[in-house]
Amino acid sequence: MSTPEIDQPFPDFTAQATSDTEVSLSNLKGKNVVIYFYPKDSTPGCTTEGQNFRDLYQEFQALDTEIFGVSRDGMRSHENFKAKQEFPFELISDKEETLCQLFDVIKLKKMYGREYMGVERSTFLIDKEGILRREWRKVKVKGHVDEVLEAVKSL
Repeated sequence: MSTPEIDQPFPDFTAQATSDTEVSLSNLKGKNVVIYFYPKDSTPGCTTEGQNFRDLYQEFQALDTEIFGVSRDGMRSHENFKAKQEFPFELISDKEETLCQLFDVIKLKKMYGREYMGVERSTFLIDKEGILRREWRKVKVKGHVDEVLEAVKSL
């Protein structure tokens, strides 16, 4: 499968999300879409990143932008994480790594001298016509959400 390219239409997908919702890119036409991938629910960096998106959610909404967080955690973990952090956006469970593969975010990672395949923190911005406009890979949490908001404003 080829990696999605900037300024190209993004392939449609459908995924299960929290609040018993199904997310399809084709159903989001007319809205900008921010999809951020993170390694694991309720870990420090992932919690901070989600809180930053939560805290600026109204500004994204004012710019016709929907936000979705994606990890390989199950739905129960997602529902708990979302409720505890009061996220106003849905979290997508990608246990089968379908979206992870589509967005090419599974990378070789190292921790404590051990190598494993894991989710590389990444964010993607798809415009109202379904065109991939920006991607951020190897994301550092500090200041990231502000940068994504600025990119949405520039569309």
